[in-house]
Amino acid sequence: MKIAIAQINPIIGDFSHNFDRIINFADKAKTLSCDLVVFSELVISGYPPRDLLEKNDFIEANLACLNRLLESIHGIGVICGFVDKNPDKEGKSLYNSAALFEDGNLLYKINKRLLPAYDVYDETRYFEPDLLCESYPYKGRRIGLTICEDIWNDKDIIKKRAYSMDPVALMIQDGADLIVNISASPFYAGKNEFRQNMLGSIAGKHSVPLIYANQAGGNDSLLFDGISTAFDQHGKIAARACDFEEDLVVFDSEADESSESIKNNLHTIADSVEESILKALVMGTRDYVTKCRFSKVVVGLSGGMDSALTAYIAAMALGPENVLAVFMPSQYTSVENYNDSKKLAENIGINLIKIPIDGIFKEFLKHLSPCFKEASPDITEQNIQARIRGTVLMAISNREGRLLLSTGNKSELSVGYCTLYGDMNGGLAVISDVPKTVVYDLARFINKEKEYIPKRIIDKAPSAELKPDQKDQDDLPPYDILDSILYGYIEELKGVNELVEIGYERKLVEEIVRKVDQNEYKRRQAAPGLKVTSKAFGDGRRYPLAHRYKDC
Repeated sequence: MKIAIAQINPIIGDFSHNFDRIINFADKAKTLSCDLVVFSELVISGYPPRDLLEKNDFIEANLACLNRLLESIHGIGVICGFVDKNPDKEGKSLYNSAALFEDGNLLYKINKRLLPAYDVYDETRYFEPDLLCESYPYKGRRIGLTICEDIWNDKDIIKKRAYSMDPVALMIQDGADLIVNISASPFYAGKNEFRQNMLGSIAGKHSVPLIYANQAGGNDSLLFDGISTAFDQHGKIAARACDFEEDLVVFDSEADESSESIKNNLHTIADSVEESILKALVMGTRDYVTKCRFSKVVVGLSGGMDSALTAYIAAMALGPENVLAVFMPSQYTSVENYNDSKKLAENIGINLIKIPIDGIFKEFLKHLSPCFKEASPDITEQNIQARIRGTVLMAISNREGRLLLSTGNKSELSVGYCTLYGDMNGGLAVISDVPKTVVYDLARFINKEKEYIPKRIIDKAPSAELKPDQKDQDDLPPYDILDSILYGYIEELKGVNELVEIGYERKLVEEIVRKVDQNEYKRRQAAPGLKVTSKAFGDGRRYPLAHRYKDC
């Protein structure tokens, strides 16, 4: 059988767009004389539709789109994901489903068996799990059709299994000699290597080809890297789509297995962690901005590393002509930072304007002085400056219809080293899941072939410049130490004692953990960020605001 894997970028709820993309890729597959084309999980509705699934009109529109596809696509078999109704009175009212159809006939339909309810997933909120794990005869093969999580429960690979059933093993027992997995598997750095090894191991273990069709594109915080892959019966990669964009690859079970033949079917993907994160952020920024019906953005440039990286990503995602940078100096701002911001803007081709905030700041202090009386300056004055800048940026955003991109990194957001209604203002927090040490790694990667980000920005000590001679390290430990502790606490879920046992000073660990817990209220009010680590703030980390648990 000659099988096309169609990796498309659906827009949630835009059934006309998704219909057109499915038709377009089905036509491409037919042109290549394929017998079957496979699309991703919930491709008709886009993934994840979240509480849109509670709207009956949404479900009906998704089913109407499926019926239109049945009527419109001929001459090739199609597997695609959609939302189906559960006819039973008991249980959840919906299924996460996959259909196999050809020439106007719905040949086969299955429902997802394993429904994830951890990290960013919440599928048990909407869907009823199915128990049926049968294979289906099609064009000389018996297809074992699975949906995403269905394949993530092999007892030889998953150390702590969340489910008692392994749908793949049960379908193999039923005679399946081809496994198809349609998926919407979100990206995080390092995930693809494990995923590819897992899928290859499953194919080799059962001695059957395995087709993996993943979604591409960004939907809100979730980024989908694609890399749809076909594995032969030995578990070796026989075809692979590119990463972070739409693509189509073909697997022919009867084709020559020579290295040259396979090489032509292996499309290019990132070959480093830095490249994959950068690709993810560029794609995620582009998709969030455009899917929210914006075309232009505004970003505050400070002369520092975070805003420089954010501006570069925005320029790559949307085109430099659609990015406006604003430099807002105060009495504490160095001349070097303006020169660095100017140089950055020139290097990446974006427009830069300068709006000083000294006069506005003095007016604030003048009107607040009766309230402040003789109190000495403290963090309040620093926050006022940040909030003035945030207000200026929002004014430009409103006036020009530009989405404001906030520039804070994960290290700052973790410990609350940011100002609500100030530098946290924005419609998208582009690098809010990128630790500060990785921010520098990305900058060096960007500059490998050409100096886009001025070297002095990378080399200088980071500073908020909200008081004289201020440096981040006045209030925070060195970022390599901070990020290591944050990784252990947030992503590895280690407690204080475990972190101390590793070798970190107890007083430092307790202080960092206290700041992380204390600033949950800030993160709850932050703009949505793009998820690139295994545990991001937001949907994937749900902590109460009011609690008294002390980790020690």
